[in-house]
Amino acid sequence: VQLQASGGGLVQAGGSLRLSCATSGSFFSISATGWYRQAPGSQREWVASITSGSTTSYAGSVKGRFTISRDNAKNMVYLQMNSLKPEDTAVYYCFTHGPGGRYWGQGTLVTVSS
Repeated sequence: VQLQASGGGLVQAGGSLRLSCATSGSFFSISATGWYRQAPGSQREWVASITSGSTTSYAGSVKGRFTISRDNAKNMVYLQMNSLKPEDTAVYYCFTHGPGGRYWGQGTLVTVSS
């Protein structure tokens, strides 16, 4: 299983970005998937998840601002990020599950300037 995250960049506070994660493998459509992030000097923290049935859950710090979605036909998971804040600055990692457990993408950097 391989994952490729994209869509990061530099944005001003209050702006929006949409992250995408392309996955391989035949287990994606039956697996929960989602996003974590890691800010400089901090531990990796969970951001959002979506089940195979498209039930979503969010960390309190992003709820109401971020929206996770998936397209099983394309093996893609997305993270729409609105009303971005400087504290959202981090490397964002997508993940999914497969026969070997949890798999991670390489990360995409999001920088929010104040």
